[in-house]
Amino acid sequence: MTNSSSSDDGLSRGIDSHARDARAAQVEVVFPSEAAAQDLVPQDTAASQDTPATQASGGTAASTNDDACGDIASIVAKAIAALPPELAALAQDPKRHAKSKDPGWKYGFWPYEGKKEVVQCIFCKKEVPSGIKRFKQHIAGGYGDAVKCPKAPAVVRKEMDAYLKQNSRSFCEVEQEEGGEEGDQAAEGQGEVVVVAATAVPRSGTAIKAKKRAQASISSYMVTAAPKPATQKYSKAVNSMLCKSPEEVVAERHKSKNAQQTLEHCTKKGKEAKQIVDDHVADFFYENGIPLNVVNSRSWEILLESIGQYGPGYRSPSYHDMRNPLLDRAVQKTNELRAKHEQAWKEYGCTLMSDGWTDTSHRHLINFLANSPAGTFFLGSVDASSEVADATMLADLLEKQIHKVGKEYVVQIVTDNGANFKAAGRILMERIPHLFWTPCAAHCLDLMLEDIGKIKEFNTCINNAKKVCRFFYKHGRVLDLMRDKIGGDLVRPAVTRFATSFLTLASMHKHKQGLRSLFVSKEWQDNKLSATIEGEAVEKIVMSVPFWSRLENCLRASQPLLVALRIADGDETPAAPEIMAAMTIAKKTIKDSLKDKPQLLNEMLGHFDKRWDNQMEQKLYGAALFLNPAKFFVIREENKREASRLRSMFNDVLWKMVTDDDEQSKISKQADDYERSEGDAFSKALAIKDRDRKNPIL
Repeated sequence: MTNSSSSDDGLSRGIDSHARDARAAQVEVVFPSEAAAQDLVPQDTAASQDTPATQASGGTAASTNDDACGDIASIVAKAIAALPPELAALAQDPKRHAKSKDPGWKYGFWPYEGKKEVVQCIFCKKEVPSGIKRFKQHIAGGYGDAVKCPKAPAVVRKEMDAYLKQNSRSFCEVEQEEGGEEGDQAAEGQGEVVVVAATAVPRSGTAIKAKKRAQASISSYMVTAAPKPATQKYSKAVNSMLCKSPEEVVAERHKSKNAQQTLEHCTKKGKEAKQIVDDHVADFFYENGIPLNVVNSRSWEILLESIGQYGPGYRSPSYHDMRNPLLDRAVQKTNELRAKHEQAWKEYGCTLMSDGWTDTSHRHLINFLANSPAGTFFLGSVDASSEVADATMLADLLEKQIHKVGKEYVVQIVTDNGANFKAAGRILMERIPHLFWTPCAAHCLDLMLEDIGKIKEFNTCINNAKKVCRFFYKHGRVLDLMRDKIGGDLVRPAVTRFATSFLTLASMHKHKQGLRSLFVSKEWQDNKLSATIEGEAVEKIVMSVPFWSRLENCLRASQPLLVALRIADGDETPAAPEIMAAMTIAKKTIKDSLKDKPQLLNEMLGHFDKRWDNQMEQKLYGAALFLNPAKFFVIREENKREASRLRSMFNDVLWKMVTDDDEQSKISKQADDYERSEGDAFSKALAIKDRDRKNPIL
């Protein structure tokens, strides 16, 4: 029996030894120091191992720590003393340090009040971006994310390195088992971290306490563990929770034109990798016949950003996914987007817009859109190729779209200035009493520019300018010489056809000296085209004084209208509260600039009144201007008659849109308070001070 038990004990010891060797092969625990290893030894065991010699050495260790703290304090004092006075003052300012016990703040400070992600080093004066952790890596050295500080003392470098390792996030979780010794054995069976003490083994009552202390201090070790079992749940990464959506990234990129390049863009490896990706993108476009202007769309940028955030291993959706489930999701998103717009229509009302055009197949299409403070939403398109686009047909189409949106929510309809659309607008206003019809302001201004371009003096100037531009862009060598002289292109394309001509005239006037110097240069004289009839004619035009005089008159007449066109056709601000004031200013500017040429001024004002005063003097625009505090109160101070006319327009709109007498009286009383700056709301000093900053729409 004795021999049998001895052999069994030996066998069990051999099995335990083999198990420990197997676990040691899977898990390697590296202790940074003996002090860290002592943290894992249970307190009872550690106390039992204390010796008189160890206790006697306690005072020496404490004194050594005090000396180390004194050395670091003297190092910091010397480093600050070596700084320039202004930097030394910042380094000693408590407001330039975070209220934290992080040791990194002993050696760095915030050089800028508004940029707390930048920390400056007191040793090498380098400004380190990306926060205090990157700064500590800069002090410690040996990290790929930060440049090593060349002047940091060894003791400081060692302190930062130990602190970074102690607070590293790369640690292995030790599962807590509450079953005493049985729980310990279960953990050992699963290949978890096991620390084998070289001396006494703790009692069973302290086993769980020892394991908890191990879990608390395990982050100070560098651990290489076996792969996680397949049954273990993976938690969501922190960077995925903090990462901005692709839509937000692209929006910020468009807001900030001078975006800072990433590290990958500045390295050779990044450039080579980008070249490979660019080649694949180009091949995809070429092989599938995709229009190249797709790369200018916002959705293309969002697509690339989302793939980049996903990372390697992304698999494209299948043909079936694109055809069914993803299409259904896209329809659902569109419906949700429409629901948001419908909320804005109910709160603010909306404008129904129609836009007729002809596609490449010569089909006559009419698009319908709804505009509100929430944006513009596409309602649908109608193929009217087989129909006669008379007033009744157009009125029926528009009325059908009005009922889809909600008759009570549509304030006005906007169409182009064609006679059939005008008649359709009158029919609709008879059918729906509260509705307004308004011609398109951008189309009206474009027609006005067309009329101005037909004035004899302006027409001659525009034709000569076209002749010069055609000559330049028809001959490559002359075009290259012209671009070299003026530093770019001459033609400036615009949103509308006739605005392009006047913008090109403005570009020619801006580069007048460069164009004239071209025709007196040696390169032009040596060119064979200078001796041709066409070349001589173009040279004569550019060198002619009367041409530039007519061009200046043309710009005086057109530039105020181009400013108004930019307001009417832009997306930055709502056009309705601004366009009427812009046209009033444009008319006044034209009168002042052409007062020395009465005949030309009379022709200009005739076209102005024909297109604007007779068509666009809409009461709805007057009401919108009345409710625009940034413009109205200036008009009230300068021209009380005009202010009274705007109030009259507002009253006409009020009586047409609101049928209830009590509500009419209430709104009229509030309008009186607004106009006179009276009442509890409009008489306040803050309300008067913020007139220029208030949005008249929201």
